[in-house]
Amino acid sequence: MNAAGPRRLLRSTVRTRRREFERLTGWSLVQAVPALLSGWLVARAVDDGFLADRTVVGFGWLGLLACAVLIGAWGTRQATLRLSEVVEPFRDELAALVTTGTLRGSARLERPADTAGVARLTEQVEVARESYGAVVMFAQTFAVTVVSVLLGLAALDPALLLFVMPPLAAGLAVFLLALRALAARQRAVVLADEAVTEHVSTAVGGLRDVTACGAEGVVRGRTGARIEAAAAASRALARLAALRTLALALGGWLPVVLILAGAPWLIRGGVTAGAILGALTYVSQGLQPALQGFVTAVGGSGLWLLVTVGRILETATAAPTRAPETATVGRARRPRPEDHVVPSHPPDDQPAADRPPAPHDGGIELCGVTFGYARSADPVVRKLDLTLAPGTHLAVVGPSGVGKSTLASLIAGVLEPQAGRVRLGGVPVRSLEPGRLSRSRVLIPQEAYVFSGTLRENLAYLHPTATPYDLDTAVDAIGAGPLTERLGGYDASVDPALLSAGERQLIALVRAWLPAASLVVLDEATCHLDPAAEAVAEQAFAARPATLVVCAHRISSALRADLVLVMDGPRCRVGTHDRLLTDCALYRDLIGHWDHSATKTPP
Repeated sequence: MNAAGPRRLLRSTVRTRRREFERLTGWSLVQAVPALLSGWLVARAVDDGFLADRTVVGFGWLGLLACAVLIGAWGTRQATLRLSEVVEPFRDELAALVTTGTLRGSARLERPADTAGVARLTEQVEVARESYGAVVMFAQTFAVTVVSVLLGLAALDPALLLFVMPPLAAGLAVFLLALRALAARQRAVVLADEAVTEHVSTAVGGLRDVTACGAEGVVRGRTGARIEAAAAASRALARLAALRTLALALGGWLPVVLILAGAPWLIRGGVTAGAILGALTYVSQGLQPALQGFVTAVGGSGLWLLVTVGRILETATAAPTRAPETATVGRARRPRPEDHVVPSHPPDDQPAADRPPAPHDGGIELCGVTFGYARSADPVVRKLDLTLAPGTHLAVVGPSGVGKSTLASLIAGVLEPQAGRVRLGGVPVRSLEPGRLSRSRVLIPQEAYVFSGTLRENLAYLHPTATPYDLDTAVDAIGAGPLTERLGGYDASVDPALLSAGERQLIALVRAWLPAASLVVLDEATCHLDPAAEAVAEQAFAARPATLVVCAHRISSALRADLVLVMDGPRCRVGTHDRLLTDCALYRDLIGHWDHSATKTPP
């Protein structure tokens, strides 16, 4: 990580708010009054009071110490209040940098503002704000306390400095030398956490596609690998963080040991018992807490501050070009075809009897299928029986929310029925291993999945060996030729954020048309197309020998189907268009609300 940018920003913050820092420093001096006087007052209480058999005098010195503590508490309160004068403008500056940089980048890219990115960076701004406040407070308190303690020790006896300054310098040296490595490992932790968030966000966004393609194992493995990488980064940081304990031991505890071990020598040199107790007071009550706060703040909050500000600057000032495939949370990494394509035959050494069953064709059979999303809720599908011969074109219609997408997921094997069975080509669909299931059927949901990459990679995702002729045939059949030309051909880069919902659906439809699956399920996969384009796409699939199930967005899809399934809650009716017009009141109502003129297919 290049720390020049964050350090430059932090130095600029100090320069532009010098007056506020001076006021804060003044109150920090008041806060340090107990650190300056505690050891000296203890020494006077012991030497001039208790050891001289003047108890009242001893308690009088300790009373002055109590007054010094009260003054220090008042200074601490005032310093804490003044801290906001330094911290809040810094937070506002970072927030303005994040928002301005994101909006300018969006304007140059001619795309909507990345409001989700702004929200994530704003959260990092709050982390930076809290870390900045902790570092400023503890660093300033440490500096003032160290100076006060050293002055107090010198006032007691200069020889005492020999027992405190060298170990303090050694502890600080160990800590400061470890800071660069700690910052690097802290950055690794932040990046690993971001990678986990990015991958999980991407996986959740394409969850239905992952399940439909049988890629649960791949996604699970990759998610686990990223989580393990994050854990490894945290362990590496924890191992190096042990140096903070070493620094605290050297600078805070070793002086106590040295003073106690050197007490006989000090007494022989004329140092009083009160001065030795005063020195121990300075170290244990002043130096140790200040050093511990400094090491904890700089080694914890300080590293978070440096890394977080660096990430904010990197993101907010990045060049406005197409984002790398792994740079934006929620943007899918370009998948590889081998991620979800399993070899079409079992290994040669696998006995034929042990090979998993394969569907004979695209025939569909549902027997007594019941499914609900909660045991206490009414089933969405109840005791449904449905048989489709291979090559049948079925349209599923019904009111919004009646369960059409649920039925599509049951047929495709994405959901498991609570009762009954679903067969594809004579084989229970849930018994098919994921690779064979993804080759036997294609499910295209309403939320079309397009990833960053070339148009060719997107179209041939389920059929990686597709030739240019295959691509041309599929594009012409679906009616995606104008879109292909507008994007610049098959080798043009595709940014999903720059495509409309209808354009993403066209790409997904071409992708589904290419492989020779025996079953195609379109779950409102054409809802963002105009009626004419929807008709072209559905007729392209109907012309193939595969079984076609269309969860209709428009009732016009029913006119193009061989059979129509009308869903009315748990009750379902199956028949031809003409039969249902006679027998099904709901179907007649749906037809009655349909505008025939809006669905004429172009010649």
